[in-house]
Amino acid sequence: MSKISKLFKGSSSSSSSSSRSKHRSRGGPTPQEAIHRLRETEEMLTKKQDYLEKKIEQEIMVAKKHGTKNKRAALQALKRKKRLEAQLTQIDGTLSTIEFQREALENSHTNTEVLNNLSFATKAMKKVHENMDLDKIDDMMQDITEQQDVAQEISEAISRPFGETFDEDELLAELAELEQEDLEESMKSMGGLPSVPSSKLPSAWHGHRTTTKKRVEEEDDMHMLASWAT
Repeated sequence: MSKISKLFKGSSSSSSSSSRSKHRSRGGPTPQEAIHRLRETEEMLTKKQDYLEKKIEQEIMVAKKHGTKNKRAALQALKRKKRLEAQLTQIDGTLSTIEFQREALENSHTNTEVLNNLSFATKAMKKVHENMDLDKIDDMMQDITEQQDVAQEISEAISRPFGETFDEDELLAELAELEQEDLEESMKSMGGLPSVPSSKLPSAWHGHRTTTKKRVEEEDDMHMLASWAT
């Protein structure tokens, strides 16, 4: 019996016995077990591919060795090569099928895990919310709003000035009177305004004099205001 035959036989017997025991104990394979079995099958078929490829090379060498000298032996080698190539093609197709099934199973297993985790998270969220009452939350938010209004009223009451209240217009009028008094006192301290001459001056000189006098008065007023302000 060849090594490959022993490999297939041993794998088949162990797999069938293991499968039967698992089926009896659990009622069916789990996704992890199925994926593991498919990977083992892929590994086994890959090894068989390597074996067939080596056998094909050997048959090609045999055919070349005999050539036209021994056509019968050369043709037999080529026939064996063809059969080996056919098996290799079958294995390629089988591996593609197994790979597709394994990927589909892995995706299904992933989706199952995702759904289980989502369900677990949903249960946890439900447990968190089960002690929450929307009516109580609304009442609590209303209480918070009311307490904020009370706090605002308290702040306004604390910041409100104590004592008598005064009319601002009256205070401004009094301030204007004080300023006028200071202005008059300042003018008195400076000797008052200069006297007006009794004789009439020419009209041109009179206009110049009036302008000069007005300018002097304005400058005096500005000086007095500046001294009063300081």
